[in-house]
Amino acid sequence: MKASIFVRPVGLLFVSRTNFPHSRTRVSFPQKVFFCQAKYSDSGIDGKFSLRVVSPTLLAAEKEEAKAVLTLFLKKQGLSNVVAARTINRSDAFVDHLVSRLHSVHKSRYLVGRELSTLEIREALVPYLETLLEEYEGILVDVVENFSKPPVEERSEEKVQKQTVIENSVASVSPSVASSDSRKLKALARVSDISPTGKLPSHIVYLVDLGMELEVIREVIRKFPAFAYYSLDGKIKPVVEFLLDLGVPKSDIPTILTKRPQLCGISLTENLIPTMAFLEDLGVDKRQWAKVLTRCPNIISYSVEDKLRPTAEYFRSLEVDVAVLLHRSPQTFGLSIEANLKPVTEFFLERGYSLGDVATMISRYGALYTFSLPDNLISKWEFFLTMVYPRSELIKFPQYFGYSLEDRIKPRYEIMRKCGVKLLLNQMLSLSEEDFHKLLKKKMEKMLAN
Repeated sequence: MKASIFVRPVGLLFVSRTNFPHSRTRVSFPQKVFFCQAKYSDSGIDGKFSLRVVSPTLLAAEKEEAKAVLTLFLKKQGLSNVVAARTINRSDAFVDHLVSRLHSVHKSRYLVGRELSTLEIREALVPYLETLLEEYEGILVDVVENFSKPPVEERSEEKVQKQTVIENSVASVSPSVASSDSRKLKALARVSDISPTGKLPSHIVYLVDLGMELEVIREVIRKFPAFAYYSLDGKIKPVVEFLLDLGVPKSDIPTILTKRPQLCGISLTENLIPTMAFLEDLGVDKRQWAKVLTRCPNIISYSVEDKLRPTAEYFRSLEVDVAVLLHRSPQTFGLSIEANLKPVTEFFLERGYSLGDVATMISRYGALYTFSLPDNLISKWEFFLTMVYPRSELIKFPQYFGYSLEDRIKPRYEIMRKCGVKLLLNQMLSLSEEDFHKLLKKKMEKMLAN
């Protein structure tokens, strides 16, 4: 299927058509403001598939899924969270276009009433977004934000009336804020919508029966509106039953869904089950799965080939027990090898530690790799050098980097120094306030007795 992007800058007689992926015509824009329209050559209409077979609920859910894919894609191109969110709020027309693309690519699925999984949606949209990136490079955000149906010639009086309405709307409220709030309100309304029988929607009743409070459900939907549109039998219940089969206590299900509602949009057969099989191959004890999933439910949403396998192989190259690390610090497997793991390893190697030392530190404190170099490790390392401890002390107690420099490390070290005694690094930091002072007093008494 071919797609065409038509670009027409407003106020300038400049038109460019770019067909991809077969051509690589470069587009230069005299202005930033432009309209875009996509057509599918095999659909017969302007980028749309007949929506008569798609329910409004499913359509709303797909829009939220498409926004999530687009947000992640934009962030991977270097946009901050704030800028990516602002772009999404300005891109309703482009999101509609992405959903239309889904309907065109998967016509047969919709005709038989089969919903797409999150993975299927991502696999359909990401290659398309990558093609757009190749074509438009530095102006992709402009293309996304200004994507629109082509202007239709109207009678002059209609144009004046519509322009007046638009100007009044812009003057009264920010379109991006209004759009975002509207989506959230529609999603939140589903939590309280009462059916003709006087009952809450079935999926809400099911979640409440699991132990989720209505206010908790509302908070989840505020953060992730697509959750409100997930079908009970098609998405929510299968994932819950899957977690229960893994041994997750029913009482922990609300915690998992609150932390990671996106799990309900992930395919069981194509993602969740293969992921758990991979974790089992790593040596993760099935009896520990429930604890890992409750602490870090994101772990089963990670791609095996793109995330879990490369990360496991990296830690194996350091001779780390991957199964133990996964159990102790599952969040480590969500980090980037190039941006997070390798820089931390190099940080310690450059300061004289061996790979064996680093492996020991990781095994004792897997969260070590979750800390930022500029915001955490560097400043604590520099202060460590001012203390009386040998560098080997960090191999024994790498948890040092998990304590607050200003609220814990510096104050306690100063107290210890003034008392004229020396505690192990572990003792200085890990003891409670009461036990810390008791040990100091004991050390001082022993020193005076000698």
